[in-house]
Amino acid sequence: MDLWLACAHHLVIFVIFGLLFGEMVVLHGEVNAASLKRVARFDLLYGIFATLIIVVGFSRAIFAAKGWAYYSHNGFFWAKIGTFVVIGLLSIMPTIAFARWRRSGGVPEHHSLRKVKMYVHIEITLFMLLPLFAAAMARGYGEFSY
Repeated sequence: MDLWLACAHHLVIFVIFGLLFGEMVVLHGEVNAASLKRVARFDLLYGIFATLIIVVGFSRAIFAAKGWAYYSHNGFFWAKIGTFVVIGLLSIMPTIAFARWRRSGGVPEHHSLRKVKMYVHIEITLFMLLPLFAAAMARGYGEFSY
C-alpha cells in the first residue's frame, strides 16, 4: 500500500501543478469567452485534485510505511501542509473571478485580470516549495519531539 499511496500522491501533485500552470498559460494568452471557459474548467479540476491530494496525502501519512508518528513530529511536514493551505486560500480569489467573468460573458477588465495573474503566479511560486519541504522531511530533517 505504501508504494501505491506514494505513486498516487506524486501523480496527483503533478496534475495539480499542470492545471495551475495551464491556468497561467491561458491567462497570458488572449482572454475571451473560450479561454474563460477553459480556465474555469482547469480551476474546477484544480479544486477536485487539491481535495484528492489532501485525502491521499493524509492517508499516506497515517497508513504508509513511516506512519503518523513520524510526520506529526516534523516541522517540514507542517511547513508543507501550511504552504498548501496558503496556496488553497490564495486560489479562492481567482476561482471567484473566473466564475464572475463567465457569468458576465464579457472580457475581464485589465486590472482584474492582472490581479488574478498575480495570484496564480504567487500560487505557482509557493508550490515550488512543496517538493523542497517533502525532500527535507523524507530525510528526517525538521524532526522535533514534545
